[in-house]
Amino acid sequence: MKKTLVLGATTAPNRYAYLAVHALLRHAHEVVPVGIREGEVGGLPILSGMPAIPNVDTITLYIGPQRQPAYYEYLFSLQPKRIIFNPGTENPELMDMAEARGVEVVEGCTLVMLSIGAY
Repeated sequence: MKKTLVLGATTAPNRYAYLAVHALLRHAHEVVPVGIREGEVGGLPILSGMPAIPNVDTITLYIGPQRQPAYYEYLFSLQPKRIIFNPGTENPELMDMAEARGVEVVEGCTLVMLSIGAY
């Protein structure tokens, strides 16, 4: 399965990032939640900062474009195969940077992709 870093992970059950962690786990993906505040989601610790994570296949974004520039170098240091831009996270600058590095760019919803078997 695809090791997925959820950027913007949260302990708030009403947030899409929270739901995405649970959905990814239900679909047997390895999940690494990374957020601003430490905590726990789906039985996993939420890592803060910019932790080094080996073998990341997918990064699914749950932070808005205004916060993303601080993470550009970090995201590419993980050498992901793709980045999913969930609704509200679309960022042409980051999308162009990813494509220039050979990273697949997906504008979509992780929850929908999982529910229809397109993840």
